[in-house]
Amino acid sequence: MESPKKLQDIKVAVDAVIFGYFDKKDLQILLIKRNIEPFKGGWALPGGLVLDDESVDDAVKRELYEEAGIKPDFLEQLYTFGNLGRDPRNRVVSVAYLGLVNPSYHELFADSDAEDAQWFSINKLPSVAFDHKTIIEAALKRLRTKIQYQPIGFNLLNEEFPFSDLENLYKTIVGQEIDRRNFRKKIMSYGLLNETNNVKKEGSGRPGKLFTFNKEKYKELEEQGFYFEIK
Repeated sequence: MESPKKLQDIKVAVDAVIFGYFDKKDLQILLIKRNIEPFKGGWALPGGLVLDDESVDDAVKRELYEEAGIKPDFLEQLYTFGNLGRDPRNRVVSVAYLGLVNPSYHELFADSDAEDAQWFSINKLPSVAFDHKTIIEAALKRLRTKIQYQPIGFNLLNEEFPFSDLENLYKTIVGQEIDRRNFRKKIMSYGLLNETNNVKKEGSGRPGKLFTFNKEKYKELEEQGFYFEIK
């Protein structure tokens, strides 16, 4: 006689890897300091359990606002993490998200079960709770790939920016030098940048022209099968 099947006792959570970029600095990741056990006082990705009456998308947006006070400019599902023992309290499966924000437009404030919220350089991250190191590594790999075929990097820049900021952003995310001449030639060939009448002084050189990203034109081109590619 077969034994009765054991009922599931699984909880669903969300975790978010939010990337930010400060002018001429390293790529940053948003972490919160936990004020509850386990890992109380430790750093972790923003996130938490999904409520019974909300979707996972609504849950991650709620957690990000409650724990850090932000609403990401770009947010998409990354991967589902469900290894045994990833949470010492319960059997928890987490739907992870990748998000992008321009920190200049977001003032962090911690609330809910977060004691603090801060930006950390991807090159100087503290130890993080649970399996969040693995989640961060997966998100960084996705970002480095995705930014080369979709113009999501503009979500990290100011509305108006010098071309040098765009170059530095791509170099920072990809983690290596880029061919500046070919990069500029390819970006400008797409016709997705609008030149403004404003300039920005940088160092001892001539003031650089400022540009904006034409989102409407990109959407039109995308509907026509346009493929954005940077290599």
